[in-house]
Amino acid sequence: MQVKINIDGGSRGNPGPGAAAYVICDMQGKILSQEGYFMAHCTNNQAEYTALKLALIKSAELGATELFIEGDSLLLVKQFTGEYKIKNPDLQTRMQVIRKLAQPFVIHIKHVLREFNKAPDTLANKAMDAKESLGFNPIKHLPEDETILASPARENIVNGVEVTPVKRNEKPKKSTKKIPQQPSLFD
Repeated sequence: MQVKINIDGGSRGNPGPGAAAYVICDMQGKILSQEGYFMAHCTNNQAEYTALKLALIKSAELGATELFIEGDSLLLVKQFTGEYKIKNPDLQTRMQVIRKLAQPFVIHIKHVLREFNKAPDTLANKAMDAKESLGFNPIKHLPEDETILASPARENIVNGVEVTPVKRNEKPKKSTKKIPQQPSLFD
């Protein structure tokens, strides 16, 4: 199943109270899930990374296979695609979690201007104002980062699909029976 995802995160004070938000829609625009996740203390970048992490967790819950993700953090998009290095150790750890969660999906991610990302921005601000998480069809179970990183890696992933070694039938063994020979006509 294909889904369209918009993500955003923010912090008041940077660092300070903040929120991460995602809005997941089907390809016709129907909202499947949205959540503003309140964070008592974070930076803008930590909130942006958390928004992507949460969107990946919820996408797995929904059974999505192909994700079209838009976010207004150029830094997050470029670091996810590997175009920018991640120098901050905390963000490096967060990206390890995100990459682990991203393995089962085919992902298309792009940067959009803030004016094209209003839904998650509004949701993040509402969560910051309320000082609590809020949403529609939110994540049922939010695993700890350590649990995500400890889960066994599926190493045989190609294009978002798990592949297994091909087992072929062995070649038939040569028979040890003696095959009678045609007698020569000239002996």
